[in-house]
Amino acid sequence: MAECQGGEANGMKTSAQKATAKALPGLASRLAAASMIERIVDGHAILEALTHARTGLAAWRALGEPDRALARAIATVALRHRGQITAVLARLVDRTPPKRARHLLHSLHAAAAQILYMDVPDSAAVNLGVAAIAGDSRTVRFSGFANAVLRRMAREKDELVKIRAKPEQHFTEWLARQLARDHGRERLGKITEMITYAPVLDITPHPRLSAAERDRLCADLGATMLTTGSLRLVDHKPVASLSGYEEGAWWVQDAAASLPARLLGDVTGKEIADLCAAPGGKTMQLAAAGARVTAVDISRQRLERLHENLQRTALVAEIVEADILDWQTNRKFDAVMLDAPCSATGTMRRHPDIAWNRTPENLGELVELQNRLIAAAAGLVKPGGLVVYANCSILKAEGEDQLARLMRETSPLVHMPLCGGEFPALGEWINGQGALRTMPFHLPPAAPDEPQWHGGMDGFFACRLRVSS
Repeated sequence: MAECQGGEANGMKTSAQKATAKALPGLASRLAAASMIERIVDGHAILEALTHARTGLAAWRALGEPDRALARAIATVALRHRGQITAVLARLVDRTPPKRARHLLHSLHAAAAQILYMDVPDSAAVNLGVAAIAGDSRTVRFSGFANAVLRRMAREKDELVKIRAKPEQHFTEWLARQLARDHGRERLGKITEMITYAPVLDITPHPRLSAAERDRLCADLGATMLTTGSLRLVDHKPVASLSGYEEGAWWVQDAAASLPARLLGDVTGKEIADLCAAPGGKTMQLAAAGARVTAVDISRQRLERLHENLQRTALVAEIVEADILDWQTNRKFDAVMLDAPCSATGTMRRHPDIAWNRTPENLGELVELQNRLIAAAAGLVKPGGLVVYANCSILKAEGEDQLARLMRETSPLVHMPLCGGEFPALGEWINGQGALRTMPFHLPPAAPDEPQWHGGMDGFFACRLRVSS
C-alpha cells in the first residue's frame, strides 16, 4: 500500500517531524501510537511484536519508558474502542475522507482514544492530535478538518461516549461474519460488550496455601474468590508489586485457562507432557497437583519465563526446548496437555489488536497446524492414556469443528465426553458435544451491584480424548 511506504508508517520520521515531536511533550508517543494502529489494522501486525524491546517499531523503541507506556496505552485503547470511535466519527464527519487517507484516519482514532476514553486534558489531546496531522506530509492538508472534528468531539464527548456501535463494527468484516456464523448475532453482541472493557487480572493461588492463608491473601489483594477457584483483582497494579508475588503464592492465569488441566483428573504421580507449555500456567497447575511434568515449547524466550515462574513458585518440571512436530523421544506419557497455537480470539479483551489483525489465511494455517499437533500428541501417549486438546479461540474451526473431525475420521483418539456430574464446577460451560466451551461473557460478577466489567473470562475450548489400546 502506497500509504504505508516510508515516513512514520515504517517507524521513521522526517527531521521536521523529529523537531516538532521534541518541541511538544507527548507528541512522539502520539505519533508512535498512530503508527502502531496503522500497522495493526492495515498490515495485520501484532501489538506485542511492535512493542518488542529489541525488534519493535523504531518509533516506539526511540521513546523513553514512560512515553513507551503512553504510546502503547493509546494504541490499546484506540483498538479496544475502535468500533465506538468509528461510530462517533461517522456522527461528526459529514464527508468521507479519501480512501487513500488511511494515516489520517488512524491519527484521528489515536486522538479520539485520548479525548473520549483516557484521562488526558481535552486541550492537550486536541492540540497534539492536530499537531500530529499537521506535521505529516501525508495529512497536513487535513489539519483544519482535523482541528474542527477533534474540538467538536471534545465539546460533545459526554454525549458521544453514549453512542453504541453495531456489533460487527468491533471487528474486521471477515471476523465479524465468522463469529456471527459460529455463535449467532445475540452472542456476538455479548462478546462485543465484554471486549470493550479493560481486562481484569485472575490469579491461581498455590495449592500449598492453607484456607486461612488463601483468605488472608485474598484480603491483602482486595481480590474476589471466583467459583472456579481463581482470585480476581480489578485494580490495575504492576503484577510484581502485588502481595504474595515474590513468595510464589500464586501465578497469573485467567480463570478459563485454569480449567483444561482439570480434565485430566487426578494426576498424582503421573508422567504428563505439557505441550506448547510456556509461560507455564498449566505446567504449574499440574506440578502442584503432584504430576511429573515435562514442559515442551519451541520458544526459548518463553521457556525462560516458565523457568522463572517455576523457581518463584518452588515447583519442579523438566523443560524441553523443541518443536513438537520434530521432537524425538522414546518416552510414552500417561497423558498430554496440548494447549495449541490458535487465533487467540478468546483473549480479545486483553489483546484488542486480535480483533483487527487476524485473517482467513491465518485461520486456515492454524487449523492445519492444530491437526498435526493433535496427531503428534497422540503419538506421545501410552495406550489408554489421555490427551486434552485446548486453545483460547472462540472460532469453531479451532474447537468444535476439530473435535467433530476427530470423531469422523479413523484415529487412535476416542472422545471422552465431559458431564456435569463428573465436573460440576463447569456447569453451563460443557457444550452439546461434551466439550468445554467458555465465552468472554461467561462468569458474570458475583454480586448484582458489581459493574459488568468485573465479570467475564477468556474464551476457551477443551476436549478430553483417550488413546485407544
